[in-house]
Amino acid sequence: MKQNTDNKVQSAELICANENTPADKWYTNIRYLIVGILFGIIFIKAEVISWFRIQEMFRLQSFFMYKVIGSAVITGIISVQIIKRFNIKTIDGNPINIAPKKFSKGQIYGGLIFGLGWALTGACPGSFFAQIGTGATVIIVTLLSAIAGTWVYGYLREKLPH
Repeated sequence: MKQNTDNKVQSAELICANENTPADKWYTNIRYLIVGILFGIIFIKAEVISWFRIQEMFRLQSFFMYKVIGSAVITGIISVQIIKRFNIKTIDGNPINIAPKKFSKGQIYGGLIFGLGWALTGACPGSFFAQIGTGATVIIVTLLSAIAGTWVYGYLREKLPH
């Protein structure tokens, strides 16, 4: 019984290791705000959040977005390999644990729904806030729809195919 309790404590410590504690000061997250703002500026300048560019991609009229997405995938693969190989830690010094992924046919359905929504709206969750920040306030409808879709998924998750 003692070992089971110790395992629960260890698990709780691992879960909490990557979360902010209530003792954190309000300004400790400013670095994330700054990185987010810079990322948004880069998205805007590169036209990655442009509705027109996204529509060009889905109509196969331009391969600009495919190049952007492909370079992001390659960068992600290289970054994960570097993190694993050199045991890179977070800014706060915590270890980065990358959990193994398990394939599910639900990922295919989810990807199709995501792609359809992306094609119809010209927006993906990564660009919502940058698009709203540029004055495209109609994207607020898309943002609220994404939140509602996430809630519905959470509600129906157990009933969906695995």
